[in-house]
Amino acid sequence: MTVKPARRARPVLHAFVVTSLLAASAYLTYELRKEEQAQAPAAVRVTDQAAKGGAKGGQDGTQKWERLQNPQRSVLRSGDGAVLATFTDGARTATLTGKSRTFTEPATTQTRVVTDTWVRLLPEPWRVGAEREQWFQDWFKKYYGSEEDDVFAIAFQYGDKAPVKKDAAGVQYAGDAAFGPINPSGSEGNDLRLEQSDFYDYLGIPYTFRDGTTEQPEKAKFRDMDCSGFMRTVFGYRSRFPLMATDAGGTGLPRTANGMARSKIGVNVLPLKGVAAKDRPASIDVLQPGDLVFFKLDARTGERLDHTGMYLGNDTDGHKIFISSREEANGPTIGDKGGASRLDGNGYYATTLRSAKRL
Repeated sequence: MTVKPARRARPVLHAFVVTSLLAASAYLTYELRKEEQAQAPAAVRVTDQAAKGGAKGGQDGTQKWERLQNPQRSVLRSGDGAVLATFTDGARTATLTGKSRTFTEPATTQTRVVTDTWVRLLPEPWRVGAEREQWFQDWFKKYYGSEEDDVFAIAFQYGDKAPVKKDAAGVQYAGDAAFGPINPSGSEGNDLRLEQSDFYDYLGIPYTFRDGTTEQPEKAKFRDMDCSGFMRTVFGYRSRFPLMATDAGGTGLPRTANGMARSKIGVNVLPLKGVAAKDRPASIDVLQPGDLVFFKLDARTGERLDHTGMYLGNDTDGHKIFISSREEANGPTIGDKGGASRLDGNGYYATTLRSAKRL
């Protein structure tokens, strides 16, 4: 989401269901075109299978650490060389190898993301030698092989027909989310829905930020979250990454896509060079599941970046897929409505990608 004038929109069950983790994964069923919808299966499938090598490393249980560059990171490998986990210097986002999951959205796309990557946030940014520190050893013991909701599982709890989840106070914190309310002066394909819906709008309750600022939800935006609001819900409200009320003043995840992209938090794995077509990254091979990706979609927003999402990894066809909340799908999606959710090739979102950040 970005504070800007109205813009023109462009155009899993394995036989055994894993306890609570994926029972709430989203069922994304957005319409791409009538014939695709008619042919689509009735539900999204999330499949779980044991990852090769299990949760103890190699066949002999040995593990070894390795340092890699670009970006600087520490990689934990099993005795046979398989990657078990990756930790990037200066970032809290970590990837752990675990059970395989398959994410699909059959109503709008043929895409199937089959991944054994689990994305979690470290309690503090990674640094060289942190593997020897007690805080990390405690964290790793708790989460390696854990089936507790990770960032991916959380993200898929807001798609179409996602089951409702409530906290002890009865507040709904997960379930089907929309993008935003109808724009009175918009139309299909032309600013149909309003932006600027954040996580507290979805929740319908006031939220006080660390700087003391209290934001009130807007009734018209109840159960809505725009692109940056979706990322703030997943990484901030649910995964506890610090949040800012706006784009200025303090530290944490800013309010808008532009603010996130230009902030000093995390690691810029694809540094922002500019917003013009020539500033599209020449290569995106450094991307890691869980990275935030940023786009320039609308010329009317000037030098501001105006869309953000999260990179999921490769689908079964080898394409690099991301998830984001979009006006065209009216909420979180990995579908093709309004443009294929691919970062490779020369499609709409691939050509408008400008930068990426690892929180």
